[in-house]
Amino acid sequence: NSFFHYRISRSRLINSFSSTFFDKLKNYLQVIVVFYSFASNSNIMEVDTQKLLADTESAMKKAISHLETELVKIRAGKASPNMLDGIMVDYYGNPTAINQVANVSALDARTISVQPWEKNMLQHIERAIIAANIGINPQNDGNIIRLYLPPLTEERRKEMVKRCNGEGEHAKISIRSIRRDTIEHIKKFQKDGLSEDAAKDAEADVQVITDKFISLVEKHLEAKEKEIMIV
Repeated sequence: NSFFHYRISRSRLINSFSSTFFDKLKNYLQVIVVFYSFASNSNIMEVDTQKLLADTESAMKKAISHLETELVKIRAGKASPNMLDGIMVDYYGNPTAINQVANVSALDARTISVQPWEKNMLQHIERAIIAANIGINPQNDGNIIRLYLPPLTEERRKEMVKRCNGEGEHAKISIRSIRRDTIEHIKKFQKDGLSEDAAKDAEADVQVITDKFISLVEKHLEAKEKEIMIV
């Protein structure tokens, strides 16, 4: 009986030890799984953050490109075919850039000519230029459209500088709006597992990118104002 009792006690001890050991091992493995899952998720978040920063810079570049296009339209006393960039004409029901349906060129420092490849496009082009309100009235002689740039007065130059500043402000608003959206995404990433330090670093990077493009807006405005005010 003593031997039988010893075997039962030994068996219970082994079972108890095994149960305790495997429970601890199970808990340990669960901790490891959670840790690596968190680490993996954090790494994924950091990769997503880098992509977000790249997308942010790309969006801000588009804001600068739009500003450049608008500033080109604001004439600075010298005729340039680029002044008609962005003006769309109705070409058989499809909005089409003027330079896609006509030859646009500068005849001299004060004159732009628009020679349609199809004569029936003359009136469509004329109407499109008038609707664009670029401050120049097109002259249609039945074969070609000419745009004559009058000399700029000091008052007119100041008005143009004011218009440039307005375009610059629109660009800044767009850039800051992009920044705000990016910061909101970073905060969401942080809730999903991005570390606090990584989130702070990302926000700092966003500010650096924002400052760079705001500075670029200022440089464009400064150059355009100088161009306009040269008599």
